[in-house]
Amino acid sequence: MSTPALQIFAGPRARARLAERGLRPEDVRVVPAAAGGPKGLILGPLDQFLFGDWLLRGEQEVHLIGASIGAWRMATACLSADAAETQAEFARLSHEYVHQHYDSEPGKPPSAASVSASFAAKLDEVFGGREAAVLSHPRWRLHILTSRGRGLLLSREGRLRMPLGYAGAFAANALARPAMGRWLERVLFSDARTPLPLPLADYPSQQVALDGANFQPSLLASCSIPFWLKAVQDIPGAPRGAYWDGGITDYHLHLNYAAMVGEGLVLYPHFQRQVVPGWLDKVWKRRHGATPFLDNVVLLAPHPDWVRSLPRAKLPDRSDFQHFGSDAAGRARVWLQAIAESQRLRGEFAQACAAPTVQALPL
Repeated sequence: MSTPALQIFAGPRARARLAERGLRPEDVRVVPAAAGGPKGLILGPLDQFLFGDWLLRGEQEVHLIGASIGAWRMATACLSADAAETQAEFARLSHEYVHQHYDSEPGKPPSAASVSASFAAKLDEVFGGREAAVLSHPRWRLHILTSRGRGLLLSREGRLRMPLGYAGAFAANALARPAMGRWLERVLFSDARTPLPLPLADYPSQQVALDGANFQPSLLASCSIPFWLKAVQDIPGAPRGAYWDGGITDYHLHLNYAAMVGEGLVLYPHFQRQVVPGWLDKVWKRRHGATPFLDNVVLLAPHPDWVRSLPRAKLPDRSDFQHFGSDAAGRARVWLQAIAESQRLRGEFAQACAAPTVQALPL
């Protein structure tokens, strides 16, 4: 018997509901999408099934909230309400991400300015002129997470200010996660029609209405990894300042889902079991465990044994850029193989959804 590719975890409240009535599309109220760069590629086939088939069987509003590649994924879901078109858009996202390439001088990495310019051009190619479609999807409500620099050092990007500012943020975060809010605050760009049904009191936060003018800048900011890409300055309609990757403040979106307004579940396709709060929390293992925030969450994650069966015995990640160097075709080949293998995640989830009950593992 082959190793399953998918594991289903759930918080106590969600686990009881799955054991009673299984997983139904009409039960889902929120879908989070983590930062994590290339790791998110293995979720492409699942996204195609979720947004291009299964969730379309319900009628309720569903809030999609993402950071970095997760924000790109959730924005892609909002491009069309047609099943076939949605699946095609997710296939395009995977293709564009796999084949990304940035020009640079021989022996040198590409500059942050050139990466930002190339990525901004790609977002405009995909979303330009389609902002209204994204923001008027009949059922999906999009929310994009960004991290806004604060104070003398991080309110503006600078060659010396950034290293000092991020060192300060790291030190503050080591003391307590909310203390990092004096250096970097969460700014959530939200669908103006319906507010996110979650409190954001766990961390210093602001919310800004998404519109045609700030959609692309906020999406670019949410994907702007410090030092790899340039900050996005002064996004229209938002507080002035430098905006970076939403994963800094909300790496895996460990939000207070249990306090969600109204009934329903949070369905979280993820690339691991742990929901790490912020990017700087990766080193603090004690912050990686489940909390009562996740009581109503159903989390889908790849089985570790299945991950070890993938090329290089791991998920695609940023280390592949260094490993393959200038061999972009070799890197693309490995990533495409991982995406092909992750069709099993889609198939096993579809099987689970068809069952009258689901026995989920504890988060």
